[in-house]
Amino acid sequence: MLRTVTEVGRMNGGALSECIFCQIATSSTSTTLLHSDDKVVAFRDINPSAFRHYLVIPKQHIPTVKNLQRSSNDFSLVSHMLDVGKSLLHRDAPQSKHYRFGFHQPPFNSVDHLHLHCFALPCTPSWRFMKYLSLGPLGGFIEVEKLLERINPQIIHPSSM
Repeated sequence: MLRTVTEVGRMNGGALSECIFCQIATSSTSTTLLHSDDKVVAFRDINPSAFRHYLVIPKQHIPTVKNLQRSSNDFSLVSHMLDVGKSLLHRDAPQSKHYRFGFHQPPFNSVDHLHLHCFALPCTPSWRFMKYLSLGPLGGFIEVEKLLERINPQIIHPSSM
């Protein structure tokens, strides 16, 4: 079941959820927001792996990419997350020639709240790129374009025929 940040905040006798990203989304932390709108917020990763490393999260609590459906709502949300990430990196790292966008898949996600990693490369230190490799059927990292293809309601997949 997906919950809004407000609903999550009401859990546990009215105390704010223990989800750190829900707390950030409601401005309940000292985290500096780079972007905020009615759907998402963006901020710097606390342990950056690249020249610029930002996270874009939905205000609605969605645990992982596994909770996304092939629907216009989810497709629109992830597309918006990507647009925000691209805009921030183009603003803050215009000299970068390479950008990368994607999500960790369970069991490799560190926080159970959907978050898009937005990188202006190179990775620093360079070995950190290994944290962001796809492991095929085991999960790992999924590029945002591949996820968008998977949840696009306009694309008919062979498995759904």
